Amino acid sequence: MRWAMDIVGPMPPSKQKRYLLIMTDYFNKWVEAYSYATIRAPDVQKFVWKYIICRHGLPYEIVTDNGSQFISATFESFCALWKIRLSKSTPRNPQGNGQAEATNKTILDGIKKRLEEKKGVWADELDGVLWSHRTTPRRSTGMTPFSLSHGMEAMSPAEVSIPSLRQLTLTENEELNNSMIIDHLDQVEEKRDQALLRVQNYQNLAARYYNKRVKERLFQMNDLVLRKVFENTREWKAGKLGANWEGPYLISKIIKPGVYELTEMSGEKVPRSWNSLNLKRFYY
Repeated sequence: MRWAMDIVGPMPPSKQKRYLLIMTDYFNKWVEAYSYATIRAPDVQKFVWKYIICRHGLPYEIVTDNGSQFISATFESFCALWKIRLSKSTPRNPQGNGQAEATNKTILDGIKKRLEEKKGVWADELDGVLWSHRTTPRRSTGMTPFSLSHGMEAMSPAEVSIPSLRQLTLTENEELNNSMIIDHLDQVEEKRDQALLRVQNYQNLAARYYNKRVKERLFQMNDLVLRKVFENTREWKAGKLGANWEGPYLISKIIKPGVYELTEMSGEKVPRSWNSLNLKRFYY
């Protein structure tokens, strides 16, 4: 199993929680998430153990960005112990960890729709949003994460309040229920093969669409650039009127075309490497 992992936040405080740790199975799109006041490396380690290993088994790979919690010696040692490959994507590059970025948007959109003005209680809505995600067909697979994971569709709360044919029939006929479960389990591998083909086709279409529309920005050594401002780097209380770009910075090293290391004008090195999608040329 290959999982994408990312941190979302800071968000409006909810029961002193401001951050979400989210992991998504690359194949069936199953999502695990939990809310935290702060997220440290030991929290990430406990999350992977409790919500991934103990529920889904050992993953062979976890894809993350270069967040300090993910590149800590504590978490790297944990992954090495269980022989989990830890892959890093370029910071602030949605294409490098696209599965995590797409999931974050889905989860946050679900929370926003359900909370409306009640921003202070989003943590209470998280489980409901996760349930909705797991039982809704995903575009890339054409199936629900629940059915790909468990072999059949979940019984929804609506089927209890307004009894469906499935609910009325299966609860009264144990033999039919068992037979139906066996039939579903017999078909699960075929369904997963179909989903895999659909995912591959979807990824090819998405890649062609992206390559057609996006022109990569390339820079040279010592070029002056501005860096995009993100929510967690924006000045406190700056809001939507705050600056969208900060800098200038100097291109100090070319890791590969489109990925660069930066330095401040004072000569101080900027942590980590940066993708060109989040940089633009500075004119003076």
